[in-house]
Amino acid sequence: MRLKGIDFGSILTASGALGFFGEGYFHHKFLKLLGLKFDKCTFVAKTTTLFARDGNMPMKKNSIKPKEIFPKCILPNIYRPILSAKMFFNGIMLNSVGLSGPGAKALFETGSWQSQTKPFFISFMSVEKSAEERIAELEKFVRLFMDYLPDFGAKVGLQINYSCPNVGLNPEHLIDEVKTGLKIASILGIPLMPKFNILAPVGAIREISDIDECDAICISNTIPWGKFPEKINWKKMFGSDVSPLAEFGGGGLSGRPLLLFVAEWIEKARKLGVQKPINAGGGILSADDVDLFKYVSADSVFIGSVANLRPWRVQKIIQRAYQLF
Repeated sequence: MRLKGIDFGSILTASGALGFFGEGYFHHKFLKLLGLKFDKCTFVAKTTTLFARDGNMPMKKNSIKPKEIFPKCILPNIYRPILSAKMFFNGIMLNSVGLSGPGAKALFETGSWQSQTKPFFISFMSVEKSAEERIAELEKFVRLFMDYLPDFGAKVGLQINYSCPNVGLNPEHLIDEVKTGLKIASILGIPLMPKFNILAPVGAIREISDIDECDAICISNTIPWGKFPEKINWKKMFGSDVSPLAEFGGGGLSGRPLLLFVAEWIEKARKLGVQKPINAGGGILSADDVDLFKYVSADSVFIGSVANLRPWRVQKIIQRAYQLF
């Protein structure tokens, strides 16, 4: 997938899959014994907010590392062994991390993004309550980014996450907010890729994709707990109508159930005339799953949950992506 002349490759990591700088997580050292490797996979940073945010995954003081070796806000985990075993077998994850992190300025000041050597994406999300406040927050982030951009050693793109604050908004409001945000971020002169989940109306994304400032679309973030009850049997998957992460807000579903939903969304988007490149992910647990996204005319894929659920398949998935795209 080439954006503004930059080759971002055929497969990316999901934002957060490898942390803020590609450092990964504690449990990855064990998963590497099962074959986990992200070679040739373009890095996408964990989504940051403008200011420090506690979220639901406590961080070590003055660190980008979680306090908990196995965060309670992510399932499967060691605290719910029976449920976790069922989820692992069925290829599903549920998380409610809540954008925990030290804030954009602290991350830029480490110099770690500036020292990257291969093209990658920074991911940002505004979290204020109103559209006006979120737009102002994005503008502050862009100005901050501008200050550090000349020091970057590698080409970089910006993934702007619109998955959460817009759930339930009128589609026209979504369109206006994203268009305004992309125009603000365009002063960076780097590729811009807004990220949505499949709750985003296809018609609204078609209109967003038509503007010059939109270089690509990323689909899909997790599905919020309880959505699509006519298609997802939440009680069967989790043994209850109440989310096991209810104390953290319910969480978002990733893994196997997303695959067909995302493929259907992309198919509709192409039929409606979306021409911009689509970076597709959700439910990719085997190399054959990449074929489905190619069939519905995605331009590249991204992977996340498979690293925890089927780590021994990651390299084959990456290889298939480069064969197909």
